[in-house]
Amino acid sequence: MQPSEDTQSKTVLVTGATGYIGGRLVPRLLEAGHRVKVLVRSPQKIADVPWHDQVEIVQDSLSDAGSLEGSLKDVDVLYYLVHSMASGRGFEAKEESMARLVAEAASAAGVQRIVYLGGLHPDNTELSTHMRSRETVGRVFLESAVDSIVFQAGVVIGSGSASFEMIRHLADTLPVMPAPSWVKNRIEAIAVRDVLHYLVAAAALPGTINRSFDIGSRDVLKYRDMMNEYAVERGLPRRLVIALPVPAPKLAGLWVALVTPIPLSMSFPLVQSLQHDAVSREHDVDHVIPQPDGGLTPYRRAVALALGKERDGQVETTWANAGVDADPLPSDPDWAGYKVYVDERTFHSDARPDYVWTIIEGIGGKNGWYSLPLAWRVRGWLDKLTGGAGLLRGRRHPKKLGSGEVVDWWRVEAIDRGRLLRLRAEMRAPGRAWLELAVEPDGDGSLYKQRAIFFPRGLGGRLYWLGVYPFHGIIFPSMARNISAAAIALQESASQESAARQPSVNEAGSGVAKDTP
Repeated sequence: MQPSEDTQSKTVLVTGATGYIGGRLVPRLLEAGHRVKVLVRSPQKIADVPWHDQVEIVQDSLSDAGSLEGSLKDVDVLYYLVHSMASGRGFEAKEESMARLVAEAASAAGVQRIVYLGGLHPDNTELSTHMRSRETVGRVFLESAVDSIVFQAGVVIGSGSASFEMIRHLADTLPVMPAPSWVKNRIEAIAVRDVLHYLVAAAALPGTINRSFDIGSRDVLKYRDMMNEYAVERGLPRRLVIALPVPAPKLAGLWVALVTPIPLSMSFPLVQSLQHDAVSREHDVDHVIPQPDGGLTPYRRAVALALGKERDGQVETTWANAGVDADPLPSDPDWAGYKVYVDERTFHSDARPDYVWTIIEGIGGKNGWYSLPLAWRVRGWLDKLTGGAGLLRGRRHPKKLGSGEVVDWWRVEAIDRGRLLRLRAEMRAPGRAWLELAVEPDGDGSLYKQRAIFFPRGLGGRLYWLGVYPFHGIIFPSMARNISAAAIALQESASQESAARQPSVNEAGSGVAKDTP
């Protein structure tokens, strides 16, 4: 898409570019003709995104007042798309403090506009901790010296969205669903494509604008009706959702964490945000930003678009990839002085290295882990029960991986395509864990290498390793064998398809007509 001639090009800085919205916004800002900078703490997390070479990458932290002003130099528009889903004492104060620091640095650097995406909420209502925090951050920007546009959106529907994943898994899993009273609340969802439309348009708006805008589809449904509309679009029978006369946000958050890919730390704030109606109170944005071509996307259409993306495997970004940064695996020589457990396996395969790599890069998600599926599922449920990620997060794309992406309870820490994949565990365990899968040529076949690494934390970590070690003796050898077998099967299938496409000698002919004696 080419930028229109009347689009005023801006220099924009996007925070939260590794997140669900930010990762989709960046390429659209580029398409609109803007010069884009992205601020990240770990540049490696966006090393594999398609737009990597089209943006200026700034390594910085939003909590570092000393360097932030320099990062904002010559920036016209700042997109503030970060919001922690953590909780605990001091959470709200920390979020507010960081917003104030950013606003002050933006003012000092001469930034013309701040654009923030907050949550849709009713007035004069006691909000949950997270909704209250988002409202506070928006107010900080509106009261700052920099003109600010604060969009307030409700449930965002799109492939990979946490809100969509919650609806999808609940409706897919539960034909009959006893539910808290908030399933009767009225919700105005919005398609992710419409959110992006408003965000992109905000960069080039002329003049001075300093206010909030409610944005939504204008299609208002009760939450239980949203699940049923999803079920119908999915081709499932309508779900029986029984609203119980209790709000039960904590119990509901726990249930959502168990049934969906969303971890407990995120399911609680998501459920809490549904405790009240979330409907636009005004439509003033229509006087400032025209609606998208074809109008706003109704809820059912947004679901159809999300499902279509999931079917073809082209999920652009996913909520799960916006994980916390963590220290990378130290190099082997740096292990000296640390207690570390290592389980190493090698396996010669008759398959070529490229076929073994295809299996390695496609591991996890619906493809599984090539050994004792029940054992993996049990460990995933235990992780869920203790507030971890579990195995339901899956992966963004069924065949391709990039740095920083999620694979079930793992995250891609390093990928040397065709040679090595290193995954860092995000499951709950008393220590830090990694899994490395590698392949290299070996004669006419390949040598598959597998290494599990665990840095225990205290006595509990050592006991944990000893407790799971017997299972490793079963899981890891079969994993190596099965990956090799899958690669051989893939290679044989490719050879058969190639042979089928080759014309036979008779079909190829020698240029002699069939009726020639």
